[in-house]
Order: sequence, then C-alpha cells, then structure tokens
Amino acid sequence: MLPLLRLIGQKDEMTRSAYVESLAAEFRLSSRDLEELLPSGRQKVYRNRITWAATYLAKAGLLERPKRGVIRITAQGRKVLDSEPDRIDNKFLLQFPGFVAFQKSDKTELVLPEPRDSPDEKENLSPDEQLLRSYQQLRRTLAQDLLDRIQSAPPEFFEQLVVDLLVSMGYGGSHEDAGQAIGKSGDGGIDGIIKEDRLGLDFVYIQAKRWENVVGRPQIQGFAGSLEGQRARKGVFITTSDFTNGAREYVNRIEKRIVLVGGPELAELMLDFGIGVTEIASYKVQRIDLDYFGDE
Repeated sequence: MLPLLRLIGQKDEMTRSAYVESLAAEFRLSSRDLEELLPSGRQKVYRNRITWAATYLAKAGLLERPKRGVIRITAQGRKVLDSEPDRIDNKFLLQFPGFVAFQKSDKTELVLPEPRDSPDEKENLSPDEQLLRSYQQLRRTLAQDLLDRIQSAPPEFFEQLVVDLLVSMGYGGSHEDAGQAIGKSGDGGIDGIIKEDRLGLDFVYIQAKRWENVVGRPQIQGFAGSLEGQRARKGVFITTSDFTNGAREYVNRIEKRIVLVGGPELAELMLDFGIGVTEIASYKVQRIDLDYFGDE
C-alpha cells in the first residue's frame, strides 16, 4: 500500500490504468508476473492486490475518487507520507476512523478479508464455516465498493442503474419501457413510474436520489404526498445513503405501501441480481451421497 500512496502523492492524481502500469514498472514485474492468476483461475494476482490496496487507502481517507477511474491523494494521505512510515498495512490503517468504520459498519458489517479470529478461534470453525465467513467478508466489502463507485458516477448513470435493477427484478417489462418511465415523470416528488409486472396490472411510483446525507421523515412525507396526488398506492424510495429511524417508522404507520431502499440494501440487491458485478469464481461444495452407499 505504501508504494501506491507514494506514487499517487508524486502525481497528485492518476487514472487506474496509469498507476497499475507505473507500479508494475517500479517493481519490474515480468509478463509472467503480471499474468499470474489466483487459484480461481479468473483474476490476476497483481490487479487483485492493487485493487484491494486502493480500496483500503480510500477507506482510511488517504486517497479519494473525485471521478470515475481516477484516484487522488488527500491531505491526510500527504500527512502520512510526511511521517515517512516504514510500511502501510491493515494494522497501520486502524488508526483512521474511516477504516475502522469500514471494518465495523453496522449496516453492511464490512470485514477485512484478513481473518480477525485468534488461532484458537479459527480452529473451532469447521471448513464449511470458514468458507462461509470468507464469502460473507468479500461480499460485504464488495457492497461498500459498489456504493463508492455509484456516488462518484454521474446522475444519469444512477438513473440507468435503477432501470437495470428494477427490470432484473421483474418490474417494468422491457428495458425500453422502464427507461422511458424512470426520470421522465417531472411531477414533484416523483422521479418515475414503472409497471409492477409485464402486463402493467399495477404501477409503482419511484423516487431515486443519489444522496450522501441520510433521508429523513420530511422527504418521505413529501413522497407520500405525491403518491396521494396521483391516487397511487405503492411507491419505492431508493437512495445511496440511508434513512433515519423516523423515516422508517413513518412508512410503517401509513396506509400506503412505501418501500425504502437505502444504500446497504441497494448494494445487496445489485449483488443478488448481478448488476454492476461480474463473477470471477465459483466453488461447488459437495457431500457424501448417503443413498448411494445405502446408509439411512
């Protein structure tokens, strides 16, 4: 992580392709080194490690992503470089609140890929439990990375993401139908109207906001009022941030059915329906077929 931070510090900001190539040259990696694959056989070791390094440094607040495909050093990052550390690892980054929050977030429960269990605790886990825990750790980290990228993307990208997700979930009919519905309403408090099913037997009203601040009860009340003006019964409020307890309590008390999809839920849905992610490995877990051996 330290070589990456030093490199970005020299340039102020760099594209991903630029720092990937520069670090490869700095470490004099051969073509064979660059092509080495992880055990899954689908991802290159070098690119995997440099991606994690950039993610961890960003979570700690030492780097930031001002726009898609670009990473920039922060004032905190320069302060770290000025202190001339011997190395930067996960233990070093735990001094930064952002990295601690990344590890312990209540909503996404992000956990570092490095195991936090003591050797004795790990010995008490079965192989199945260890595999499940590792999978959950990677999924939680990926979910947060998705939200970071959505926040740095342009507004029209978020609109398209909402379309892709809802269509994948079975709403809106075709992409063309959904695309015409989202972002075209123009009615105060409503960003779009989408079919609940392919036949259009009912409609769902959409509010989609790429926000950083939490959404409170007043915003949800405004959305509910917009539904009332349309004589609508169902609505979905999607945001990249989250909702206050007051907002969640409010939708549970009103007659209209409003579903709140905060950032953590949005990321989970994207993972479940394959939006913005690609599969790099698949593991098949097997057990003994007791019927084959005649066991009861």
